[in-house]
Amino acid sequence: MDEQLDWQRRASMALDSAIASRHLISYAELADTAHIPPPQRIHKLTMWLETLVDRDHQSAKPLRAAWVVSRQRGQIPAPGFFMKCQEIGLYDGPVKGPPAEAFHRTLLAQYPA
Repeated sequence: MDEQLDWQRRASMALDSAIASRHLISYAELADTAHIPPPQRIHKLTMWLETLVDRDHQSAKPLRAAWVVSRQRGQIPAPGFFMKCQEIGLYDGPVKGPPAEAFHRTLLAQYPA
């Protein structure tokens, strides 16, 4: 359990740093920086990010998880992020394409420059 708390703390610090520098970070980069142990490193990360979405939304804060993107999907989060946003009532649209990209830009714009 301590190992899990350690990587989550490192992931949180790396994510906060990326946001502070207004730099999108890929799932792989965040998993590497946080030293998430195998197996299923990205799955562990996405489960943690979904918890973060819930916490941020309940606290009425901008979604930190929006800064974690997929390099293969044109610098937007993976479909699971958009499905999570649908689940909590923040988004009602497709998981890819222009509506998803516009929603993602809106989330990023909630952070002051």
